[in-house]
Amino acid sequence: MNKLGIFMNFWEKNWNADHKKYIVKAAKLGFDVLEFQAQPLLDMPDDYLRELKKIADDNNIEMTYSLGLDKAYDISSDDASVREKGIEYLTNIMKKVNVMGGKIISGVSYAGWGVPAIEDIEKERLTLNSITSMKKLAQTANELDIVYGVEAVNRFEGVVLNTAKEAVDYVNAVGSKNVGVLLDTYHMNIEEASIGDAIRTAGDKLVGLHVGENNRSVPGRGHLDWDEIFEALKAVDFKGRIVAEPFVVKGGEVGRDIYVWRNLVTSTDEESLDKEALFMLDFERKMLEKWGL
Repeated sequence: MNKLGIFMNFWEKNWNADHKKYIVKAAKLGFDVLEFQAQPLLDMPDDYLRELKKIADDNNIEMTYSLGLDKAYDISSDDASVREKGIEYLTNIMKKVNVMGGKIISGVSYAGWGVPAIEDIEKERLTLNSITSMKKLAQTANELDIVYGVEAVNRFEGVVLNTAKEAVDYVNAVGSKNVGVLLDTYHMNIEEASIGDAIRTAGDKLVGLHVGENNRSVPGRGHLDWDEIFEALKAVDFKGRIVAEPFVVKGGEVGRDIYVWRNLVTSTDEESLDKEALFMLDFERKMLEKWGL
């Protein structure tokens, strides 16, 4: 059965939080994986990162890492100095992930998160800039035995990769076994004509899956066709991690950055959110069982 995970900021309104607490919580709720933003790692001493790794190991939790790249480090930029800063920044993040024994980093990690504030937005040019940068980062990923998952996101959160086909073409152009595709059901719901076909397009390039409903709430609470999704995962023999990434609480850094202007759950206290997480975990397990994954 695929490992099932949850993103720490399901609970937290700020990107950085008490990682120890949520490692233990994820384990108690029954998850296999806890994912969190990679940027805060740069401010943490290596000894602390090793401490987090031990707590995770003791609780049988795998930690995975995601980021929305700050535009100051946009590796798709037309400005060579910005691209070089981005390559250095992302290299340092991968080194921190390696200290923790991490095996995958994903997200909008190939361009600045969001639409760039330039008049001449030429997708093809920005994509080529990013591919050139990613080839350098792929060398580091290979040395550290890290898989770098590039996530196709909706048109409001990025320009370079919006569809599974674009992500596959990008990965093929980079040409590294350490760079693969990460898809997200929320983004696919906006950009793809068929979510099932998008998953089949990614095929063996698919290294991870984020799940969230059509409105980014908890899987099973919206109108996405989860049978279509899990049937496609079965068709491509997907063995990777399935990490839930719902954002349901307004306010704070997370609410602002994800554009959550209203609560998507009735109660937002921790106990109620824990119950939603358990509902989600049960829903996903049943789908895995139904489709023989």
